[in-house]
Amino acid sequence: MTSNPLLVALLPLVDDLSRDLPESERYRRLLAALRQLFPCDAVALLRLDGEVLVPLSVEGLSADTMGRRFKVSEHPRLHELLQHRGPTRFAADCELPDPYDGLLEGQNGHLEVHDCLGCPLYVKEQLWGLLTLDSLQSSSFGRVDLGMLEAFASLAAATVAASERISLLMGRVEDEQRRADLYKQAAAAVRPREMIGQSPRHKALLQEIELVGSSDLTVLISGETGVGKELVAEALHGASSRASRPMVSINCAALPDTLVESELFGHVRGAFSGAVSERRGKFELADGATLFLDEVGELPLTVQSKLLRVLQSGQLQRVGSDREHRVDVRVLAATNRDLAEEVRAGRFRADLYHRLSVYPLKVPALRERGRDVLLLAGYFLEDNRARLGLRSLRLAPDAQKTLLQHDWPGNVRELEHLIGRAAIKALSACAERPQILTIDSRALDLHPAHPTYIEEQVSRATESEVPSVGQPLRDSVDDYQRRLIEASLERHAGRWTDVARELAVDRANLQRLARRLGLR
Repeated sequence: MTSNPLLVALLPLVDDLSRDLPESERYRRLLAALRQLFPCDAVALLRLDGEVLVPLSVEGLSADTMGRRFKVSEHPRLHELLQHRGPTRFAADCELPDPYDGLLEGQNGHLEVHDCLGCPLYVKEQLWGLLTLDSLQSSSFGRVDLGMLEAFASLAAATVAASERISLLMGRVEDEQRRADLYKQAAAAVRPREMIGQSPRHKALLQEIELVGSSDLTVLISGETGVGKELVAEALHGASSRASRPMVSINCAALPDTLVESELFGHVRGAFSGAVSERRGKFELADGATLFLDEVGELPLTVQSKLLRVLQSGQLQRVGSDREHRVDVRVLAATNRDLAEEVRAGRFRADLYHRLSVYPLKVPALRERGRDVLLLAGYFLEDNRARLGLRSLRLAPDAQKTLLQHDWPGNVRELEHLIGRAAIKALSACAERPQILTIDSRALDLHPAHPTYIEEQVSRATESEVPSVGQPLRDSVDDYQRRLIEASLERHAGRWTDVARELAVDRANLQRLARRLGLR
């Protein structure tokens, strides 16, 4: 009994519908079955995107075909195929130019296609694209059963629908996983991180948080590195009507410029290399909640304009798409830069600065908070006590005095790391493991009013190093910092960790400074 050739070609494709295959492999198998059923020199699957047909898979055509975009208005044969619901075969003497003339693989010279057949694909009753078949022989499709091609096209449409459905589900799974991760982080911090302090400056900050927290105003949180700007953002979110949903955060300085836009606004499949599926950005994940933009001053100017549009209208476009998405997001932004100065220098948009600073909130430096340093030290001591398995961990009177005299260039983060190091040093100095451990000033290894390495070097600068009169102060400081970092890099063979340690600055801050100075 002779097998039905249509069934022989279709059965493997039906089986593929239930298999987890990459989109490219699924479409390759589809075209391979089409060539098996209808012998020809070339086949192509094209998706209609507005007024353009985009090749998704081809066989028998040159490799560059995949990079072409066929404007329907410029290719009358493609336009004609789209006008009919069923298959269309062009006569051998048809004068309409074929879009694939000269593109057949392995053919030298400008050979013309002599037989052309095509069929539109409809997904959910909407015109989706085309299947095209081409041959160098004028009689190749003379006896083709067009009903058989139409049946194949129906399965091809089902294949396309299955592929798109799988991509959509994968995108949703990824989005839900990211959302679940956010909820896990929120659940892990059932007890909100407490803002500890009793100084007048700290109490004034808490009052401002209470005042603006319950509103939907955009807040620009400024302050030195390590003062706790993210903690302030969490407190603002916790005081808002959006607190039942987790706050979504993004560190604008931690992402390459090429990925910032995609992380913020999302992207569609094929928007760039590696974009294999649609993905929602942070703004869409934060819809109905709060988005925290940490280090917002690091955003590239090209992204700043798009961020401004979202803040103004609540509308965004994913990378590679012209479709509008509306979001309801409260934005909190943080920076350790002087954004007003950045605006004057042309590195930050003035309109975005004013849009972000609807309510500016300055977080005081630790040196401005008086005896709060001892309260915070107690918090970190208790954390380290539990971690080290001690009954008690305390500060000696001389250690307390040293902490109060220090100027804290690294602020609360510096204090946290200092207490952790001092606890380990004090414990290692004990002959036997104690139950009550006292940290003295020697374990702190800290000197009152300890200047950073850069400040020491600047203070030692000779008059010969002072730039000529007329150079702006900022440029002079930049030049000097650049020389210091270059000299340290040379001493440490380009090891940035060692440079950061020698210059007594946070490594992330050093990296950002190096980028601004053109050293990275």
